[in-house]
Amino acid sequence: MGTSFYRDTWADIDLDAVAWNVSEMKKRIPEETALLAVVKANAYGHGALQVARTALAHGAEWLAVAIFDEALALRKQGIEVPILVLSPIPPEDAGLAARYHISLTAFQKAWIQAAGRSYQGREPIALHLACDTGMGRIGIRSKEEAEDFINAVKKDPRFIIEGLFTHFATADQDDEAYFNEQYQRFETMIDWVHDLGVHPSVIHCGNSAATLKYPAEKRHLFNMVRYGVAMYGMAPSPEMAAKLPFPLKRVLSLHSRLANVKRVSAGASIGYGAAYHAEQDEWIGTVPIGYADGWLRALSGSDVLIGGERCRIVGRICMDQFMCRLPSELPLGTEVTLIGRDGDDAITADDLAAKLNTINYEVTCMIHPRVPRVFWKDGRKTGYVNPVLDGQKE
Repeated sequence: MGTSFYRDTWADIDLDAVAWNVSEMKKRIPEETALLAVVKANAYGHGALQVARTALAHGAEWLAVAIFDEALALRKQGIEVPILVLSPIPPEDAGLAARYHISLTAFQKAWIQAAGRSYQGREPIALHLACDTGMGRIGIRSKEEAEDFINAVKKDPRFIIEGLFTHFATADQDDEAYFNEQYQRFETMIDWVHDLGVHPSVIHCGNSAATLKYPAEKRHLFNMVRYGVAMYGMAPSPEMAAKLPFPLKRVLSLHSRLANVKRVSAGASIGYGAAYHAEQDEWIGTVPIGYADGWLRALSGSDVLIGGERCRIVGRICMDQFMCRLPSELPLGTEVTLIGRDGDDAITADDLAAKLNTINYEVTCMIHPRVPRVFWKDGRKTGYVNPVLDGQKE
């Protein structure tokens, strides 16, 4: 099939890998436990709509996003399953959420009061009560806060507490002491809510890490799990990478092509600040991707793969291009792999995360939307997205 982008840089998204990662997890959790696919931040940089459709086709029953705009975008693209917004939204937008049947995160009495004043409709607003058991981000922290929130909800019958959840801070670490403390606090908070006469239909606390660790233990999963980073084929942490209950298949690879090839003499300087000087006569290739695409300057000095060989980035990465040292003269248009496999070697998001002193999540999230995403299924291209041209083809 053709493409609707005109640059030699793109990300391949393997939807079969998404299908595998979802299906394998579904096999390992109790049949009555629902799987919520987390597609926030454009599905961690992979393409929210395409990943959502694939996850739903292979066993996911809910979707989660971070911001209200992401939920509305999915609704307007035809997604009809339950969607949860994991971050609070402005109370004046609650009515719009009701209209589109989008579930909201809430935990503040003042938010309920403000939303109730601004909303003039009658359709119910579904809420998931966030509990701060030790993440320190959002959620109720005391029985008094729970009581204030629930009493405010009871005064307005348009609000329904559909769900109750918390988020673990250390589920991906080997030391489980703090994880267990959080879990016990969550059980206590569930009791508070039940004692106040509220029995949410959905209770969830298992993120990718907790779900991978305890796939068959209902006490850790309740009746829904949130499947995030592992759905994209990345382990939640380096500690967990060797302890996964099934192999994860990586979904994203990142590619470009040589836009210029030249031979430089020993001592020639390359890039901003003349930071690199050729040690001998060298072949240098220019690759059209830079920090504006998410290929950060901090990756200067790292490797890319060309023809199965590692080639070092030389000089400072520019906004839209970088230079690398080639093993020999190579044809213009030769493919360059920045993330993914080429021959017997591979560069992973984990490798780049180690170089950047960060996590694999951040590596894929920072790949800018101006890098087209090309979607693959059954070994063939099935679609692409190129937001620069405001065009999308399925």
